[in-house]
Amino acid sequence: MMLRVLDYQTGREVLEILINVSKVKRRKKRGPVIIAYDNSFLEETILLSGNFKVLNLGGMAFIHLDVGFLYTLLVCTAFGSMLSNAEIKVNPPQDFEIVDPGYLGYLSLQWQPPLFLDNFKECTIEYELKYRNIDSENWKTIITKNLHYKDGFDLNKGIEAKINTLLPAQCTNGSEVRSSWAETTYWTSPQGNRETKIQDMDCVYYNWQYLVCSWKPGMGVHFDTNYQLFYWYEGLDHSAECTDYIKVNGKNMGCRFPYLESSDYKDFYICVNGSSESQPIRPSYFIFQLQNIVKPLPPDYLSLTVKNSEEINLKWNMPKGPIPAKCLIYEIEFTEDDTTWVTTTVENEIQITRTSNESQKLCFMVRSKVNIYCSDDGIWSEWSDEQCWKGDIWKETLVFFLIPFAFVSIFVLVITCLLLYKQRALLKTIFHTKKEVFSHQDTFC
Repeated sequence: MMLRVLDYQTGREVLEILINVSKVKRRKKRGPVIIAYDNSFLEETILLSGNFKVLNLGGMAFIHLDVGFLYTLLVCTAFGSMLSNAEIKVNPPQDFEIVDPGYLGYLSLQWQPPLFLDNFKECTIEYELKYRNIDSENWKTIITKNLHYKDGFDLNKGIEAKINTLLPAQCTNGSEVRSSWAETTYWTSPQGNRETKIQDMDCVYYNWQYLVCSWKPGMGVHFDTNYQLFYWYEGLDHSAECTDYIKVNGKNMGCRFPYLESSDYKDFYICVNGSSESQPIRPSYFIFQLQNIVKPLPPDYLSLTVKNSEEINLKWNMPKGPIPAKCLIYEIEFTEDDTTWVTTTVENEIQITRTSNESQKLCFMVRSKVNIYCSDDGIWSEWSDEQCWKGDIWKETLVFFLIPFAFVSIFVLVITCLLLYKQRALLKTIFHTKKEVFSHQDTFC
């Protein structure tokens, strides 16, 4: 808000003053002045003496004072306000540190309240925490009232964090006050050369049921080197070692995990370290979200139905297992004669249109994946077996009906011929027998 300073005798404006005293423009050096301001700011009658005179005229109030005294008043007021804010200070938190409880990357950042908070007992103290892996460009920022915070970190790299104290505006005359930063770092104890770490770590959560990880040995490691895998996720009391290793030439090159209860949608921490009598082996750390590495089974029981000369219905069964139907997306590869195209759907059935009524071969395959509604990523399943249709409908009818009918007809004809042949032979035998009887009777007479 701006205050207008007027010459008392002439009524001409001589000064412009902002409420925050950030702009003062003097147009006349001497003479008494009047400060005019909105009368709504006066809660009661102001009694001034000495160099001041107050006049109430309608909606405006006028203060009569000397210009020299006005400048003195403004400078003192501004300086007093700056001095008041400068006197409010707060210390940073104490004993700031990063603690590793042995959870393979899930760390705790801890601190104690700052010193000399007696003057702010009625205030709610907050802390601004920033942290990151050392090679990361971006800081994660947290505002909290607690004295600790936990999160996951990549222990292959160092960690740095900093924290300060925040005093809210209601405790500091209207402006937030921050302390200086308290800083700390954390590194795992390095051992072994970088080349001794495992290579090509690959983990797959098969059908959202069975987790399998595999790796290759580090470069240049001694033949006696062997590896061990440890894992942890929220819900386990402590980190656990793999109990079912995949072995190659007697060495641990993978792990089949047991059933992992309540492990979905959580950070899953893995450490693979090694041992060798010849050299130290550097450990490797990994963080997964298991729902993002699910590989479903392929769909089965595919069917292809040609409804008419143009429409084709493709249908299949969703993969067996615990993955809900709403979490799957399907990719269909359809081939019409020599033309192939691919499409996707979230249903287990799709209608397509033939590009030509003369096409003689229609085939399709399907594979599945966890969709974006249930995970951030996923792994496509293997392709299903191919299902095909060949020729026109009448040819298909010929294959399935005419040939069996012809086979049955031939079978009936053969049986009939055999029966007729047997009947004829039987009649001959009967006729020959009667003839002999008659001849015998004639001779007897």
